[in-house]
Amino acid sequence: MPQCLLTSKKFSVERRVSTRSGNKPVTFDVVVHPGAVVVLPLLDAQRIVMIRNFRYTVAQELWEFPAGTAEPGEPPIETAKRELAEETGYSPSRLTPLGEFYTSPGFTDELMRAFVATGLQRTPRDLDENEKIEVEIVAIDRVRRMLMQGELKDAKTIATLATYFLREAL
Repeated sequence: MPQCLLTSKKFSVERRVSTRSGNKPVTFDVVVHPGAVVVLPLLDAQRIVMIRNFRYTVAQELWEFPAGTAEPGEPPIETAKRELAEETGYSPSRLTPLGEFYTSPGFTDELMRAFVATGLQRTPRDLDENEKIEVEIVAIDRVRRMLMQGELKDAKTIATLATYFLREAL
């Protein structure tokens, strides 16, 4: 039975014990997460909406796609719509699933679902009080160079962008 070590607003930490046949019990800690989304917002065929997000955990500003944690019972597509509007001030007419991935399965069960947003219309932004985000419209060729030259450091953005570019090449 898991032992809860910490409960926070967005996740909890549990200590778990696993036994596999023939092996001794192994104790490990898991960040239990409700899941999250990341959105690749295409303004048009040549431009992507990106954010420059100051991340307190690494004390630097990172180029990212809008993303966020699901609210309890919230379908991923609704989380994607909400986060896109809150962080960028754009609302999509269409959200297309791109894929899903575990963000860091060595210590968390967080499953992130990626979407491509199109048909973007301006809407008011609604940042959380602790968010420091700047919106940037970036040419898709520049974004491709940023990816290839290692300028992007955010894993969810890298994974989403690489998946999108690979699918577009097929």
